[in-house]
Amino acid sequence: MNVSNLQLQGLYLAVASINNALVAKGVLTRQEVDTALRRAEQTALGDERLTEEMNPSGRDAVAFPARLLQLANNSASETSIASFAELAKMVGQTKGHYPDEA
Repeated sequence: MNVSNLQLQGLYLAVASINNALVAKGVLTRQEVDTALRRAEQTALGDERLTEEMNPSGRDAVAFPARLLQLANNSASETSIASFAELAKMVGQTKGHYPDEA
């Protein structure tokens, strides 16, 4: 596997842990974290370049971080988050389809 992919996996898990700590400390609620991540996903997918120039798998790649972090947030306990592999699998199982996908 490419080293940069491994670095990104670590970064996603670090951000998920920080989000979980913010919730545990009462700084944010799970709903507030979820809303922020949904906004990030929609902003990324709302970019005209994505809708006009990228194929569905490219759009999924752009949306992947926000989707993974949403699932990490929503499935976390007060002290732990799921593994990257579990979260990535959930992203694949829960993603929808785009209108231009056949």
